[in-house]
Amino acid sequence: MSCGKRFQSKPRPEKLEQVIFEKYVNKRQTLNDLATEYGRSISWVRSKIDAAKALKKEVDPAGYTFVADATFFERTYGFLIYRIPALKKNVYFVSIMYESISEYQRGRKHVEKLGFKIRAITLDGRPGVRNIFNDIPVQMCHFHQKEIIRRYLTNNPKLSAGIELKAIVDTLTTTDEKTFTTQFEAWCDKWDLFLKERTTDPVTGRWSYTHRRIRSARRSIKTNLPYLFTYLKYPELNIQNTTNSLDGSFSFLKEKTNIHRGFSKKLRDKIIEHILGN
Repeated sequence: MSCGKRFQSKPRPEKLEQVIFEKYVNKRQTLNDLATEYGRSISWVRSKIDAAKALKKEVDPAGYTFVADATFFERTYGFLIYRIPALKKNVYFVSIMYESISEYQRGRKHVEKLGFKIRAITLDGRPGVRNIFNDIPVQMCHFHQKEIIRRYLTNNPKLSAGIELKAIVDTLTTTDEKTFTTQFEAWCDKWDLFLKERTTDPVTGRWSYTHRRIRSARRSIKTNLPYLFTYLKYPELNIQNTTNSLDGSFSFLKEKTNIHRGFSKKLRDKIIEHILGN
C-alpha cells in the first residue's frame, strides 16, 4: 500500500550545497576531491560552495576563561577573535583593518553584552590591550614572548649575554615564576655593566647603547614578567599559557582561503566566517 507520498534519498539542493560546503571547509576535501565524489566539474562544486551559507553554532553564556588574538590575510585585512578554549568555540570575531586597542575593547563589550563573563584572558602582549582587562587575571602568551625574544636575539645569538638570556627564556613553559625570576634577575645583575656600554659615532659625536637588541629583549621580559605566570596563580580557572588554541585554526584558515584558489573576496569572507563560527 502506498501513502501517496514520494521520498527521495538525495539531499535537497539547498541541503547538498551545505553538505559540500562543510566537506570543503571542515573536512579539508579539495575541489578535485569533491568533483570526483559527485561526478561533476570543479566549476559545479564551486557554484555549490558559493551558494551555501556560513553557519554559526550557539554557545550558552556563562563564566569562562578566554583567549584573544588577531590574524591577518593581507596588510589591512584580518580578524580579531575571542575564543573559549575549553569549548573550542569562538564567541566573537570581527573583520579588522588594524589590531588596535579599541578593537579589543569593542570585542570585550560585545562578548559581555552576549551574557558571557570573562573570568580570565590570555593575550599576545600588545601594548595597551592589557589595560582593558585590568579587573581580571591576564596571561601573557608564552609563544609570543618567545617570538619577541627570538626577533631581538635571533635563534643563534653570538654574544654570551644573548646566549644566556635565550636559554632562560627557553625554559618559560616548563618553569615556575620564582625560578624564572631568580634566574632572570641574576642575569640582569651579571650583565648590567655590559648592557650600559655605549658606542659614539665618530662623525656626529652622538652615542647609542652598543647592545640595543639585548637591552630591548631585557625590557620586554621586565615589562611582561608580571603576566607570564598568571596561569599558575589561578589553577582553578584553567588559564591557557599560550594562544595556541587560536593559532592552529589561523593556519588552517589561511590554507583554506589561499588567494590562488580563484574565489571572490565575498566567498573568502564566507568561508572564514563559517570556520570561525563552528
